[in-house]
Order: sequence, then C-alpha cells, then structure tokens
Amino acid sequence: MLGVGVILSDLVGNKESVGAYTESLGKEITVLNITEDRLLFHFTDDSAIKFFDDGQSCCEHRYMHTDDELQDFVGSLFQGAEIRDGPEEGSEWDGVKESQFLVITTSMGLFTVVNYNEHNGYYGGFALRVAKV
Repeated sequence: MLGVGVILSDLVGNKESVGAYTESLGKEITVLNITEDRLLFHFTDDSAIKFFDDGQSCCEHRYMHTDDELQDFVGSLFQGAEIRDGPEEGSEWDGVKESQFLVITTSMGLFTVVNYNEHNGYYGGFALRVAKV
C-alpha cells in the first residue's frame, strides 16, 4: 500500500528531478556524503544536487544508509543512477521495513545507497527525487 506522501509526490511529477539529474551527468564530483538522509553531490562547476525520499506523509521512519566509502568516489565523473527494489521485512519500529536501492554509477565504479521506510503498513513506498542544492 502506498502512503499519501508517495501518492502526492507521484501526482506532482518529476520534471524538476529529471532536469537536475540530466544537468549533472558527466560532472566531476568534489564532495559526496549523506547528510540528513540526503545523498549530496557537489561538482567542480560549483553546482550541487541531492537525492532524497520525498514520500514522508505521517507515521513513518525514513532514512538512508550506505556501507560504501563515499570518499573513494570523489574525483570521479557522475554517470548515472538506477533504482532497484529491495526486500520488505518485519520491523521492531512499527511493523514493516521496506528498502529500495539507489545504485550510482561513476567513472570509478558503482556505489549503493539504501533507502529505508519503516511503517505500520499504511505508509508504504518511496518517492525518490533529485533536486538542485
């Protein structure tokens, strides 16, 4: 079941996300980190983007994590991103723990960030967006 935040985010569309993403392809990464559940990219031309889950609507706990060493990819070129569905499992927090993988391609290889959504079963789904910072 999709949550209200995810449904509303999907209704708004993703024109701004597509533009921010497309404009960033091929740029050299100078800063890369996860801050406040956002994956932040800064580039040599002083532009920046963030990937984030815009599906929050109520009683969920959404967060982002990676086991990869993001600093290893500083200096590489941003080449793309792909979303892959992850498993759903039980959660101590509220009943359901969903995951979605964001696989980033750079000129130095791939790294993966996992988005999590823990909820009671009524706030499911993800609304991954890209925005200029």
